[in-house]
Amino acid sequence: MSRDAERQIQKLRETLRRHDHLYYVLAQPEISDREYDRLFEQLKKLEEQHPELITPDSPTQRVSGRPLEGFTQVRHAVPMLSIDNTYNEAELREFDARVRRGLDDEPYAYVVDPKIDGVAISLRYEDGALVQAATRGDGATGDDITQNARTIRSIPLRLSGRDVPGVLEVRGEVYWPRSDFARCNAARAANGEATFANPRNATAGTLKQLDSRIVAQRGLAFIAHGFGAIEPFDAETQHELFDRFTAWGIPANPHRRLLKTIDAVVAFVHEWESQRLELDYETDGLVVKVDRLDQRDALGATSRFPRWCIAFKYAAERAESKLLSVRFQVGKLGTITPVANLEPVQLAGTTVKSASLHNFDQIERLGVKVGDTVLVEKAGEIIPQVVQVVAEKRPADAKAIRPPKACPSCGEAITRDEAAVALRCTNPACPAQVKERIRYFCGRDQMDIEGAGPVLVEQLVDTGLTHDVADLYHLHERRDELIGLERMAEKSADKFLAAIDESKSRPLARLVAALNIPLVGASTAELLTAEFSTMDALRDADEEALQAIDGIGPEVAANLREFFEAPATGRLLQRLQAAGVNMKQPRKAAATAQPLAGKTIVVTGTLEGYSRKAIQDLIGELGGKATGSVSKKTDFVVAGAEAGSKLTKAQELGVKVLTEAEFDKLIGKG
Repeated sequence: MSRDAERQIQKLRETLRRHDHLYYVLAQPEISDREYDRLFEQLKKLEEQHPELITPDSPTQRVSGRPLEGFTQVRHAVPMLSIDNTYNEAELREFDARVRRGLDDEPYAYVVDPKIDGVAISLRYEDGALVQAATRGDGATGDDITQNARTIRSIPLRLSGRDVPGVLEVRGEVYWPRSDFARCNAARAANGEATFANPRNATAGTLKQLDSRIVAQRGLAFIAHGFGAIEPFDAETQHELFDRFTAWGIPANPHRRLLKTIDAVVAFVHEWESQRLELDYETDGLVVKVDRLDQRDALGATSRFPRWCIAFKYAAERAESKLLSVRFQVGKLGTITPVANLEPVQLAGTTVKSASLHNFDQIERLGVKVGDTVLVEKAGEIIPQVVQVVAEKRPADAKAIRPPKACPSCGEAITRDEAAVALRCTNPACPAQVKERIRYFCGRDQMDIEGAGPVLVEQLVDTGLTHDVADLYHLHERRDELIGLERMAEKSADKFLAAIDESKSRPLARLVAALNIPLVGASTAELLTAEFSTMDALRDADEEALQAIDGIGPEVAANLREFFEAPATGRLLQRLQAAGVNMKQPRKAAATAQPLAGKTIVVTGTLEGYSRKAIQDLIGELGGKATGSVSKKTDFVVAGAEAGSKLTKAQELGVKVLTEAEFDKLIGKG
C-alpha cells in the first residue's frame, strides 16, 4: 500500500467535504461544478486503484449501487417526543408563565428557530462517522434510512473540527427545497409523469424509496433542530451546542435567535410571519425552546410533550371553493361523517377536492348547503375542513344537507350518539366498518402488516375473502383466490402472506391496540399489558383493577369491560389464538436482576462474536449503558482486536478492561 496514495486520498476527501459544506450548507461555493467533478473523479480513480483504502465516509460512497429489500426498525436511544402547539400570542404567554412557575422565577432565555415542514429524522455519529439514520416513527422506534440519508449532501458523512463526541445523535428535518422541488416537477411534467403534490409528502415518499439512487437524484436537504444521546456531554445550553454543531459541519438554521424575554419572542413571531414566505423551504411557524439544558431537565415532560418547548403556528391558509355534493363516510366504529366534495382548489401546496364537515351539528352551525361557496383550511396543516360559508355568494338553488336515515354502506338502522354528537351504524358486519377495522388492524402502529392498503382491503372484503381480522390468518388456505385479485401477482401475494405470518409474533400491546377498542390506542395498550401480561388476564380484569393502573380512567375501563364481555369478542380472540397470534407481553426484567444493571461500558476494537451495534444493544438490554468515550465514570472497557486510544486511556485511568471472552462470562453467555 502506497503511503503517498493514502495521503492523496485523505487530502482529496477533506477537500471535497469542505466544498460540499460550502455548497450545500452555506450556499457559498468557491469552485465551479466542473472543478468539483474533476476532484471527485481523481478520488474515485485512486480508490479504484487502492480498494483497501475505501471507507464508508468517503464522498464516493454516498450512493449505494444496490437497492434495499426493506427497512429495518431502529429504537431511539432517547425518544423523539412531539411538540405541543400554540396559535396565538395569549397562549404563547401562558406557556411562558408555566415555564416561569416551573423554574421558580429563575432567569431563563429562549432559543427560537423556524419550524420546517419536513420529515423528522435522527442521525447517529460514532467517533465522528455517520453510522445510522432513522425516521422519527412513533417516537420510540423508526425506520433505518441510513442508506438514503447518506445521499443527502448537506448531511456530513464524517464530522470535522475539534472535540467531536464519541457518540452524537443529531435530530433534525429533511426537506425538499422549493426550487429543487419545482425543477423536479417541471421535469416530470415534461416527461409525461405525474407531478408531486407538495414538498413535505414528496420528501416522506422519497425517504421510503428502497433504491438510494432515486433519493440521490431528488436534491433533499437537512437542517438540525435538536439532539439525542451525546457522550461525553458537557454543553450547558442549546445555543452553545449548536455553535459546536456548525463547527463540526452539521447544518443548523441560520435564522435561529437567542431571546431573553417573552416580549422579544412575540416580537420575533410578528417579524417572522412575512419573512418566512421568502425562504426556500416550507415553514408554518416557529419553535420556542428554553435554552439552558439543566432547566429543561427541571421542567421535564408530559407523556406526550416536553414542558420546555412549544411550537407557535401561524394561522392556516384558507381557500375558496364550491361545495358540489356531500358523501357519508362510515368509520371503524360505525361513526357516519359527512364529507364535502369540492371543486378542486390549491391549498397549502396541495390540490384539495374534499374536506371534512365533521358532523351534522357542525353543518347546522355553519348553515352550509350544497352549491355554497365555502372557505376551506387545513386543520393542523393536514386535514382539509370547511370552516365558513361565503353567504353573499349563495346561489338560489342551494340545497339543504339532510342526514341519512339508514347506513349508506349496509342500509341498516342508525342511532344518534349524543355524547359524541354523531350518527352511528349499529351493524357490526357493515362492509364499510369491516374494511376500516381491517385497515386499522394492519396499520403500522398496530399489527404492521405491510401491503394491506385501501385497495387490497377493499377487494378482500368485497370478494368475501375476509369478513373480520381473524380471516387474514387463513388467507394461506385461499392463496389462489388471493392471486386472482386485481394487481395481485404471485410474488405480491406471497409477500403479503409473509407479512401476515410475521405479525403473529407482535407483542400483546400491539394486538390490544389493533382490536379497535374505543379510547385504547398504542400508549394505553402499553400501560395495560405492562400490568396484565396475557390476554386472559386482561380479559378477566374488572373495572376496579383496570382503574388501579395509573393513566386508565373510568371511561377506558368501561369500554374495555364492554368489549371483552361481548360474545363476538370471545369468538374473535379464540380464532386469533388458534391461528397462532401471540397473546402474551414479554416481561421486562427488573433492573437489579440484570447482569449489567447500572454499569457504564465502552466497547473498542474488533470483536469476533458481535458487531458494534449488536453488543451495544445487548448492553442496553442487560441494564447497562454503552458509551463512546472512556472516563473515570466508566465501569469497564470491552477490548477486541486492534483496540486503540480508548484502551490506552482506560489503562491510564485504571479502568477495568475485559476481553470478549471475559465479557461473555460476565453476562452468563454459554
